[in-house]
Amino acid sequence: MRTRILAGLFALAISVASAAGWLSRGWLEDSQRLTAIEAAKAAADQALARESVIAGVVEARLSTLDANERIIDRGIVREIQQPIYRNVCLGADALRLLNAAAAGRAPDSTDPADPLPAGPPAAD
Repeated sequence: MRTRILAGLFALAISVASAAGWLSRGWLEDSQRLTAIEAAKAAADQALARESVIAGVVEARLSTLDANERIIDRGIVREIQQPIYRNVCLGADALRLLNAAAAGRAPDSTDPADPLPAGPPAAD
């Protein structure tokens, strides 16, 4: 009888030790997860702060470049308005479309700029 009580107490002690080990292992894993989450959050906060500073510098620089952009746009418009670019660089179809747009009418896209030849193709 005494051995049965001792065996029961031994089994109870083993189960309490196992439960305590399991509980402490859970606490250890939870603390490791919390540490990893806090480290990731700190890294994200540092990256966000660094990118915020960079974005501020870029925005300040872009605000000074706004006037330069307008000057470049005006130069491009002036060059397109020169007759050499309109007459030499554009094909007959493009000129026909531009002239129709300048006249305020919709171009007929079914009419080709150059008519097709009437005869059969010449043999080489």
